[in-house]
Amino acid sequence: MNKDLVKIILVTAGAVLFNLVFWNEKLAINTVLFDAFLLCALFFLYPNARKSAAVNWLLLGHLVSLSMVVIHNTDLSKIAFVITLLLVAGFAEYIHRSAWFASGSMLMNVVMIVASFAESFKINKSKPANRKGIGRFIRFAIFPLILVIIFFLIYRGANNAFSDIANRIGAQLEIFFSHFFDFFSWQRLVFLLLGLLITGSILLKSKLDYFSTRETRMNDGLQRSRKPMRQKRNGAFFSFVEMIMGKMASGMMALKNENTTGIISLVLLNVLLLIVNGIDVDFLWLHFQYKPGLPVYIMVHEGTELLIVSIVLAMAILLFFFKGNLNFYKRNKWLKYGAYAWILQNAMLVSSVFLRDYYYILKHGLAYKRIGVLFFLLMVLIGLVTVFLKIWSRKTNYFLFRVNAWAGIVVLVLATTIHWDEFIAGYNLKRRNTVELDVPFLLSLSDKALPLLDTNIVALQKRENDTRVINVNDGQPACDTCFIEQLKQREKQFEQRQKEYTWLSWNYADAYTKQYFRKRGLITSIH
Repeated sequence: MNKDLVKIILVTAGAVLFNLVFWNEKLAINTVLFDAFLLCALFFLYPNARKSAAVNWLLLGHLVSLSMVVIHNTDLSKIAFVITLLLVAGFAEYIHRSAWFASGSMLMNVVMIVASFAESFKINKSKPANRKGIGRFIRFAIFPLILVIIFFLIYRGANNAFSDIANRIGAQLEIFFSHFFDFFSWQRLVFLLLGLLITGSILLKSKLDYFSTRETRMNDGLQRSRKPMRQKRNGAFFSFVEMIMGKMASGMMALKNENTTGIISLVLLNVLLLIVNGIDVDFLWLHFQYKPGLPVYIMVHEGTELLIVSIVLAMAILLFFFKGNLNFYKRNKWLKYGAYAWILQNAMLVSSVFLRDYYYILKHGLAYKRIGVLFFLLMVLIGLVTVFLKIWSRKTNYFLFRVNAWAGIVVLVLATTIHWDEFIAGYNLKRRNTVELDVPFLLSLSDKALPLLDTNIVALQKRENDTRVINVNDGQPACDTCFIEQLKQREKQFEQRQKEYTWLSWNYADAYTKQYFRKRGLITSIH
């Protein structure tokens, strides 16, 4: 069978399957069905992809993310599922080593989906359809059909039992066609087109392989340029540097001057950062204390964002200094020492930011942003290590971004293995005597956290009573937020939503929550 025809069939079948399993459902066990079809179709169309180590590792991460969609059903697991699926397709269809370039290729697939689909329709047109044979079939079928209709009407009028059977069949056909036309409502048609877009973007490879071709020219190791580099060819920023340094930025002494400038800059930056780190070591590492009357976010958390920006900017500065031929300059030893000290000091700054976040968590418990800061600091540490490797082994920026992208994918997949809403609720409630419970935030967590909140309803009631007392003393209404009522409302909303789903939306997180409420007699009508 023509391969283009196979692509059309697979994309169409995928769109129909997407429409059937996801309409009015949430991503859950239905994701397994759709994903199995996509992967089978993908490796059928591109069989050589299974020989790629990158594809196999990505496939492993993708299957972990898929299993977490079914088990935890968190937004993070769904995001990881989509990203890893797109990357599996990108590496299967194109020749790539970097996740960034593979993402670009998949974006090209989306942009060119209409052209790719139209291209697949250009199949064998050399054999015209046998219209004469079709016409003969119609003519032969007309007379027998007329006879069947006439005798059907006669038998229906003469035999009551036959008439009853015919009526029942007619009623069933009426129901079938009513559902059939409901299936092709405008909303359902748009959803079908969305399925075509998603399936086609994953299975149809664009003929424009710009990103794949571009990446073939990229190398991990730096190459020394034998021709003197002109600063004006390197962008507006280097023109700005040339304007400041004048003739020192060009000519035979350019590398020496750049090396000298880099050493002076890194020495001054290291001294400045040494002062900041010294203050942090004294304040955060050795003598930290919560000050009464001073909000913790002012004492600990304020300025964290700027410190994170400074760390990212520090890595950018190192990339600027260690560009091109300066990596091969024989007298750049002290420049490298300054860079290594700068990396080490920024690692200490990362530790100080971590301590700020840690003290904030000790006082106020876990929350999304506080966990996000921890993951970001982990990625920053990985970035600092790879910057060190880049300088030490004379690697390119391509190497730096490629390795960090792979590290980000690993961290993302591993992060999906924890149900963070349940973890946050469990951590904060377990430490309710030392952590200031933010009950409105806990009540905003996903449904998987509801059993934990219901189990600790006494603690919520105590927090509500304390809130009532505070509000009365402040002259405010006694109950702005009645936590117990909100919890009961959340449980009713969960029950109502579950009634709207079928088995296609089954996932362990919801099943666990339903089972808990059944045992407590709070939910009886969900099957």
